[in-house]
Amino acid sequence: MSKLSIIVPVYYNADTIMLLYEDLKSKILEKLGDYEIIFVDDGSGDNSFEVMNQIKALDEHVKLVKLSKNYGEHAAVLAGLMHCTGDCAVVKQADLVEPAELILDMKNSWEKGNKVVLAVRADRDDGFVEKLFANLYYAIVRKFIMPSMPKGGFDCYLLDRQVIEVLRLLDEKNSALTLQVLWVGFKRDMIYFHRGAREIGESKWTLSKKVKLVLDSMMSFSYFPVRFMSGVGVTFFGASIIWALIIVIQKYVTHIEVEGWTSLMVMLLCSSGLIMLMLGILGEYVWRALDASRNRPPYIVDEVVGDVKDKHELK
Repeated sequence: MSKLSIIVPVYYNADTIMLLYEDLKSKILEKLGDYEIIFVDDGSGDNSFEVMNQIKALDEHVKLVKLSKNYGEHAAVLAGLMHCTGDCAVVKQADLVEPAELILDMKNSWEKGNKVVLAVRADRDDGFVEKLFANLYYAIVRKFIMPSMPKGGFDCYLLDRQVIEVLRLLDEKNSALTLQVLWVGFKRDMIYFHRGAREIGESKWTLSKKVKLVLDSMMSFSYFPVRFMSGVGVTFFGASIIWALIIVIQKYVTHIEVEGWTSLMVMLLCSSGLIMLMLGILGEYVWRALDASRNRPPYIVDEVVGDVKDKHELK
């Protein structure tokens, strides 16, 4: 019988993870057969790990992974994938916005031969700001980065063991795991659902984390920033030639006195700002190259309950 791993990244979710477990138990766990649930504490500052231990005491199929600090959801999910032992694994959010029955639907799709199954949001009940950012982010991804990204995006997905092993080999930092899932290929299926609003607790998805996600997605999977710099350079070179021709015509053909200070300052400020922008984009690439060359692990495991150690765990 096949074994399913359910991976739940936890970050300040002490008020929802027990409810999440009870929801899974009442709706799907008895139907799964062999399963394991892996809760990954991504450096939560509340009592999430204590609640996780309470759940562990209720179910021998539960495994706990505690990271040494907050590394971000990408690293937390990756840690769960590296510890899971199932033939396939489902990534499930801890905020109760996804119906538990999705896991059964994804497992059924996997049993039909699909190695990647995405739970795509057909609609969502978030607030205006959250919905605006999500729509904007996925529009950017589809346009400039990964055209295969579903329009509604996804956070919940199932991966076959073969896909998990490929992700283990990638071992990338400052990246987006959902884009890696799309990048690796394999036979894929999509299941659509309605994402509910979060009713308990507050999201820790801050503006700075959203901006970092956009930058990581763009820098890791697209040539657009580099091509953008080249395009701006060509555009300004062409504009400078046209501007020079206009000045020559004004000076020697129409005999109009050319006032140079204002136009010169505007051009100087504009070009200086663009140079700083280009240096910032190059700096993002240089920093990511430096971070990769240091070969630091994407996460460090502080404590594991009910599982073997992995190569990133403190000895």
